[in-house]
Amino acid sequence: MNKQKDFFDRFADLLKELEFVKSYFPKIHKSGFPFIVLFVFGTIIFSLIADFFGWLGIILTIWCVYFFRDPDRITPQKDNILVSPADGKILSISLEKAPENLSENKTESLRKISIFMNVFNVHVNRSPASGKVVWLKYVPGAFFNASLDKSSKDNERMISKIEIKKNIFIYVVQIAGLIARRIKCDLEENQDIKIGDRFGIIRFGSRVDVYVPQNFKINVLENQVAISGETIIAEIVDSSKKLSNKTKV
Repeated sequence: MNKQKDFFDRFADLLKELEFVKSYFPKIHKSGFPFIVLFVFGTIIFSLIADFFGWLGIILTIWCVYFFRDPDRITPQKDNILVSPADGKILSISLEKAPENLSENKTESLRKISIFMNVFNVHVNRSPASGKVVWLKYVPGAFFNASLDKSSKDNERMISKIEIKKNIFIYVVQIAGLIARRIKCDLEENQDIKIGDRFGIIRFGSRVDVYVPQNFKINVLENQVAISGETIIAEIVDSSKKLSNKTKV
C-alpha cells in the first residue's frame, strides 16, 4: 500500500519537475533575503494548518522573490546622457522648484521627471549619471499613493543631490508609496558614483523623481515605460549653453 504523499512531498515533486526554471531566476537584491526567509517560514507554518494555505504561501513567496529581483542592465556608453533611475511609467514631466527648496530659500526651478514603480516593477534604483554626491537629506512624511502628484512633497522621501559636472547639479528623490514603508539609499556624501550604478531600493511600490536643469533636453514622454539603467531620459547641456528649441512640458 502506497503511503499518501504529504504537502512537502508533493512540493518536492513539483520542484523536480520545474528544475529547468532555475536558469531563468535573476539574482536577488541583498535587502530581499530577510523578507524571503520570512515568507518561507510563514509558508511552512501555514502549510501545517492546511494545504491550501501552504500553496498560497508558495505563491506569495515566489512573488517576493520576483519583487526583489536585481537583473543586470546594459547602460548606454554615451557621453552627456542621463538614464532612468527606476523601472516604471513616466507619470509626468513638469517644471518645479528644486527639492532643496524644502530647507533653503531658493528660487531655482528645474525640470522634474517622475517615474512610478508598481509592485511588479524592478525596485532597485540606479544612478542616472556619473558624478559626485554632494548632499543627502531624509525627509519624513506620509504614505499617499505614489502615483499622486502630492506624494512628491508630502510623502516620506530621500533626496540625493549629485554634481554631474562643475556647478551642474541634478536631484534624485526616492519616494515611499502607499504600500512602501522603507527607503534604502546606499549613497554617502562626497561619494563618486558612475552612471548605471545601483544605489538603493524602495520596498513594495514607490516613485522616483529626477530634477534636471531646464536647458537639458528631455528624451522621454509622459506614459512611456522606462527601464532602469538603460532608458535615456535626458541629454546633459552645459548651463552656459542654451538649446535652440526647448522641450515643451
